[in-house]
Amino acid sequence: MPMKAKAKRTKTSRLTKELLETARDMHVSGLLSKEKHDKITMRHKADLPASNIHPMSGDDIKALREGANLSQAVFAKYLHVTVGYVSQLERGAKRPTGPTLVLLNVIHRKGIEAIL
Repeated sequence: MPMKAKAKRTKTSRLTKELLETARDMHVSGLLSKEKHDKITMRHKADLPASNIHPMSGDDIKALREGANLSQAVFAKYLHVTVGYVSQLERGAKRPTGPTLVLLNVIHRKGIEAIL
C-alpha cells in the first residue's frame, strides 16, 4: 500500500511564533543585525519576497538567452537543465519554477555574468 504524503502545515507553531518574536525584539534592541533577523524570519516563514521573483514568459526567456548571445545548449548547461526544457520554456509549453525561475530572475536583473 503506497504511503500518503504528509500535508503541509498551514498554521505556524507556537514555538516558531515565539522564535520570531524573540528575533524581532533582539533586532529592535540592537542585539541582532537586520541581515540575521531577515535570515531567521525568511527561514521560518518560508516566504520569498514577492518583489524578487517574477514569472517569465517564453519570449522573456528567449530574449534573455539571445541577449547573452548563447545557444540553447549552453544556456541549458548554465541553468543545469536539459536543452529540451529550455526549448519548452521558450515556446511557452512549460513555465519555469523553483530554482530555474530564480536563476532566470537573477540573469534578468544582473546579467548572465552573475551565474558564471
